[in-house]
Amino acid sequence: MNSLPILRRGDPIPSEYFRLIAGFTYDWESWLSNEGEVLWVNEAVQRFTGYTPNECLAMDDYPLPLVAPEDRIRITRCFDEARSGSTENNIEFRAMHRDQTQCWIAVSWQPMVDADGRSLGFRTSMRDVSEIQELREKLFLQNEHLEQLVQERTAQIAKLEKHRLKMEKLAALGELAAGVAHEINNPLAGIRNAFTLFKRHLPSDVRHYDKLELIDEEIERISGITHQMYQLYRPSRQEASLFSISKLLAEVVTLSNPLSQKCKVAVVTKFESLKTSGPLGEDEVLLRSGELKQVLLNLVRNAIQASRSGQQVTVCVTTQPDELKIVVSDSGHGISESVISKIFDPFFSTKVETIGQGMGLGLSVSRSIIEAMKGTIDVTSDPNTCTAFVVRLPRQLTSIQ
Repeated sequence: MNSLPILRRGDPIPSEYFRLIAGFTYDWESWLSNEGEVLWVNEAVQRFTGYTPNECLAMDDYPLPLVAPEDRIRITRCFDEARSGSTENNIEFRAMHRDQTQCWIAVSWQPMVDADGRSLGFRTSMRDVSEIQELREKLFLQNEHLEQLVQERTAQIAKLEKHRLKMEKLAALGELAAGVAHEINNPLAGIRNAFTLFKRHLPSDVRHYDKLELIDEEIERISGITHQMYQLYRPSRQEASLFSISKLLAEVVTLSNPLSQKCKVAVVTKFESLKTSGPLGEDEVLLRSGELKQVLLNLVRNAIQASRSGQQVTVCVTTQPDELKIVVSDSGHGISESVISKIFDPFFSTKVETIGQGMGLGLSVSRSIIEAMKGTIDVTSDPNTCTAFVVRLPRQLTSIQ
């Protein structure tokens, strides 16, 4: 074959040059007749599929053998439309390589006509868009991830908003309780003083004299309830002091003895020190002793009341370098999942059903006290198996001089 002459600007271009241009095009180019018969394929097809142009020309159903099976029906429909004279751009499908690997292709087609307007079939141009498809998939996964993050953040915001509304409600309830307690406390003090004078001047052989002790106990109980209501809102005025947690625990057990003996429930204490060094002794803490005693006494009494005769309540105290951990556990009736989230709410009590007493203020006050000392109180429970309240506090509220 003779070499083609070098062309200069303005020279007429022989048809062979256009075939060379088409043959060296980077995209996979084809020319098909109006009947769908392949007439010409450029060399780029081998880079895309591993098949030579001659192998393609020998195919009866070109280009279907070069298309992934799952896309063949769609490509057949596209080539039918191309034979009818339509034009389309960037229809994507998966091409099948000789080695069975696949790549994403975008095909475009246009009808071809000669100078007299006669149809010569149509041409197709196929371009590798695997990188674009890969970027789309990454973008899709990224969008899914972002949607998940948005959903999680929305749920978190909703949870925080719910918590905020609950805290506002509890704060308003605490303020109301404190106001009511203050108003009740004054006339209650007058009733107590008058009753004390009345009782002092009555002889013990008066009929129903034994009922006076019951009245006195009920007045004391009302006073205790108003004190708890007042503590829901009142900021702590007690200063932190250095004391032995073991000694305080022993005092709590002693104060709980009447109830534990009545219910026939033993109270067992355990102490463990994981402290290595520092200004505090192994069982020393710098906290508000009176308030901590109130919390522990409430937790121990609740555990005793939740236990059955013959069972035991365990109080485990662990001191670490910077933390005090107290676990009060019992093997009683437990707390159901439906109410455990409300256990620290004011005026919510499980004792109404099981014991027949309780205003539901003890745990609310206990949580307020613990949080005021920069600590936490949590509960875990297995219905009819066990319940454990876990108190975590810093070893000291202020630094030791």
